[in-house]
Amino acid sequence: MKALLLIDIQNDFLPGGALAVPEGDTIFPLVNALQQQFELVVATQDWHPANHNSFASQHPGKQVYEVVELQGLPQVLWPDHCVQGTAGARFSEDLELNKVEAIFRKGMNPEIDSYSGFYDNGHLKSTGLADYLRGKGVTEVYLCGLAADYCVYFSAKDALREGFRAYLIEDATQAIDAAGFEKAKTDLLQHGGHIIQSHELIR
Repeated sequence: MKALLLIDIQNDFLPGGALAVPEGDTIFPLVNALQQQFELVVATQDWHPANHNSFASQHPGKQVYEVVELQGLPQVLWPDHCVQGTAGARFSEDLELNKVEAIFRKGMNPEIDSYSGFYDNGHLKSTGLADYLRGKGVTEVYLCGLAADYCVYFSAKDALREGFRAYLIEDATQAIDAAGFEKAKTDLLQHGGHIIQSHELIR
């Protein structure tokens, strides 16, 4: 069985949001059309406490986008974003949600960031997404959403690690950094992932 994963399509990652992905709003027509091609659609949602340590505001003297160490891992310091219960953490009104069967929240532990929809960055704690998909008989996952070079990429990489066939739908994502996305795509391909376009799925 195939599943479509909608990764972090939230207001703060869209133009005007706290951590906007350039042209992030251009993916909606494709993302909404893609959902009609899948029996199972699942979404992930960044859901940070206000004191999350990935926020630059929690590190006096540090600037946004500086890199520090968090739980032994390099950590980019982000603007406050997707804070639990705020408008920025909500899914965009332009995203159709009727087909979404389950939502998996991530980034709730203030001590470690969580790009992937499957695990935090240190693989300390699972979100339960992999077991949920296996319970549904899923063997292939198709990923779209934001941002291509962070949460979509890390989710695809963890999907491969969990034994799923993973397909990143390139034109249904947008990246923060184009060069970073090129590296991410190369890495996914080297790990057995696939990069496809939406027209290969939309009939």
